[in-house]
Amino acid sequence: MKTAEKGATVLKAGIKRLLARTGFDIVRSTNNRGGVDDFIPFEAAMRASRAAGLSVGDYIDEVMNGTPGATQSTIDELRALGVFAAEPDTVLEIGPGSGRYLEKTLKECSPGRYEIYETAAPWADYLVDTFKVVARPTSDCSLAPTPDGSVDLVQAHKVFNTVTFLSASRYFFEMARVTRPGGRIVFDVMTETCLDPATMRAWAAEGGPGHDSYPAAMPRQACVDLFATLDCSLEASFLAPMGFASTEVLVFEKKA
Repeated sequence: MKTAEKGATVLKAGIKRLLARTGFDIVRSTNNRGGVDDFIPFEAAMRASRAAGLSVGDYIDEVMNGTPGATQSTIDELRALGVFAAEPDTVLEIGPGSGRYLEKTLKECSPGRYEIYETAAPWADYLVDTFKVVARPTSDCSLAPTPDGSVDLVQAHKVFNTVTFLSASRYFFEMARVTRPGGRIVFDVMTETCLDPATMRAWAAEGGPGHDSYPAAMPRQACVDLFATLDCSLEASFLAPMGFASTEVLVFEKKA
């Protein structure tokens, strides 16, 4: 191993130890009715990413998750599907957390309005200050402040693997409600496509202690059937990395 590579490895290992001492935990913050209820501490994340010489989003992908480029690969897939070519004027994101998908989305399109629903106040404030997005007040699993049929692109990344079935289901109804005809809905869930026996064995053996609700599985066909009743058809799907396994990204279009 080259000297520079060794130095980077040592630095990252040191940062991980620092984060462990400060209680840094890679879990999503959202109102989840019994799901994971911790979130990535803002100050610790900023210090760690600066020490590593990485953006917060790249630090989470590369160091914490051990999946370099994972966020960008999802954005690349969405670009290839034409999601950003539609030039969405209004975007809404549920649980943006550190903003790693938000930041890359804004590099692909220039919406006039970008709404976020984020329950971790320090991160919401950071995203508002940094990216000039609009933070909506959060309450349970509701998007009530957003009017019906007013959003061109609704997205949620690495959210519905961390919340309960009921929370995810309630969000689904809300996502369909706020999407305009012809708009897109993008989110990932851990479907049966992601749960072959070997992967289930790995999750059982290596899943995070103290977070028995994570990861939460969701039947793929149930999602497709539900959104069909909400006038949304499945356009495409693809797998995205999540830790040592994967999650399935579903892309729906609301009928015009």
